[in-house]
Amino acid sequence: MEKWTEAFLLHLQNKNFSPHTWQGYGEDLREFAAFCTARKADVSKGFSPALVRSFLATLSNKHPARNTVLRKIAALRSFTHYLLEQGYITQDPFKLLPAPKRERLLPKFLTTDEADRLIDTAAEKGRYAARNRALFELIYSSGLRRSEVTGLKIADVDFFNGVVKVLGKGNKERYVPVTDAALKAIKDYLATRPHPRGQDALFLNKNGTPLTGDGLAYIFKNLAIQSGIARKISPHSLRHSFATHLLNNGCDLRSLQEMLGHKSLAATQVYTHVSLEKLKSVYQHAHPKNKEPEI
Repeated sequence: MEKWTEAFLLHLQNKNFSPHTWQGYGEDLREFAAFCTARKADVSKGFSPALVRSFLATLSNKHPARNTVLRKIAALRSFTHYLLEQGYITQDPFKLLPAPKRERLLPKFLTTDEADRLIDTAAEKGRYAARNRALFELIYSSGLRRSEVTGLKIADVDFFNGVVKVLGKGNKERYVPVTDAALKAIKDYLATRPHPRGQDALFLNKNGTPLTGDGLAYIFKNLAIQSGIARKISPHSLRHSFATHLLNNGCDLRSLQEMLGHKSLAATQVYTHVSLEKLKSVYQHAHPKNKEPEI
């Protein structure tokens, strides 16, 4: 089992899966391996549907969030498909097992006032204020994922055309517009760095090495608390805020899909559920019963 898992994770790395994905899959598969060991199950020739069904039942009790269970199922399903392709096993234990439906969770986003307050706090607090302001301005202006913003090089920012070149999921490149405020914040930050070069990481940590996703999450958490936002939010909340605020101000779904780097329009459509402010505004102006009576 351990040998198969290592080979599968190496396969994911060679396929250019993100570190976040293969690390998560590794944790999920180790959880399954521990389950098999506890059950004293012989998996040398594969996994029986009964064993997988029992594991899924354990997951449902252990992890209340349905989407967490679905991610673990996806990891195990991908693993078994790999083993089938390599000839390590001969039967697919998932063939007759229906997968639970994904839970549709509304994205957590900030109001425009909260987003402004967060960015203002980033610009005012500590010796890394210039970096933090540039970081938050860029995420909010362009809706970048955590891995995308930490993977940027200085040369990826096109100051003349006002866009940033992003390497998204599946190693797909896209160009995303950047606000003037974000471009200015990036210029101000780079001015604080000695001899920045095009191939250097755009954002550095306190040790002068590239900022990681965990480092970004730590910075975000602390500045969110300092800005007085009591509810639980993450760097992805700024991405959700970017999408929601653009829709509220008239952006079409296709353009938003391209900017977010979504493979399908269905992934982008979730933001229509949180875009009620624009919908109410249109309704109030269009419905005849909402118009003032003529005198």
